[in-house]
Amino acid sequence: MSGKKLLFIATLSIGFCFNASAQKSINLFNGKDLTGWHADVPGKDKNPDTAASFVVRDGRLVSMGDPRGHLITDAVYSDYRLEVQYRFAGKPGNCGVLVHVSTPRVLYKMFPKSLEVQMQHLDAGDFWCIEEDITVPNMEERRGPKAEWSINKKNGRRIKNLTDDSEKPLGEWNTMRIECLKDKVRVWVNGVLVNDGYNCTAEKGQIALQAEGSEVEFKKLQLTPIKKLSN
Repeated sequence: MSGKKLLFIATLSIGFCFNASAQKSINLFNGKDLTGWHADVPGKDKNPDTAASFVVRDGRLVSMGDPRGHLITDAVYSDYRLEVQYRFAGKPGNCGVLVHVSTPRVLYKMFPKSLEVQMQHLDAGDFWCIEEDITVPNMEERRGPKAEWSINKKNGRRIKNLTDDSEKPLGEWNTMRIECLKDKVRVWVNGVLVNDGYNCTAEKGQIALQAEGSEVEFKKLQLTPIKKLSN
């Protein structure tokens, strides 16, 4: 996909901003196809016939892991609860849900400007800053020395979660709940609070799923408007 086309899609999507005060829960995945989403897979720029990174299989949305890239909502969202049910279909590996997504390919010519909520096995709930930033309590303990913090370098972008034992055994379904309200982002994994951030540098954006080397199945992607965060 060309840079011009990517910019067109990102700009066009702003016109479809989700009005949290006027709607009820919506399913971002309809169980049949990828309506409402578009893929940004850099490897397809030169090889458009490369196999799809995101498919629908047996009523589930599947990130195949490779070629690497992102599946991005056409619409922009703010002030919501996103409930995601997922599992690693084979070997454990890496994936993520990106919130407040905007400009494509700002990092490593791959990752869009966003805040990543990590799904990597044993690290679910970490924050990764991708040209956006967020604050949590005990920042230096969880992010490292302040002088090394970054939003666009290899180190200093990861903010560790509060617990690494909230995921279910491999093959079982996990539930991740992400709440975004104004400049706050709060995350639970299987009912356990795993991250709680504030002063986020973005308050709205698209939502994206990653293809990052591992096959991951999704069977629920439900978004609900909120006016306050859950405890």
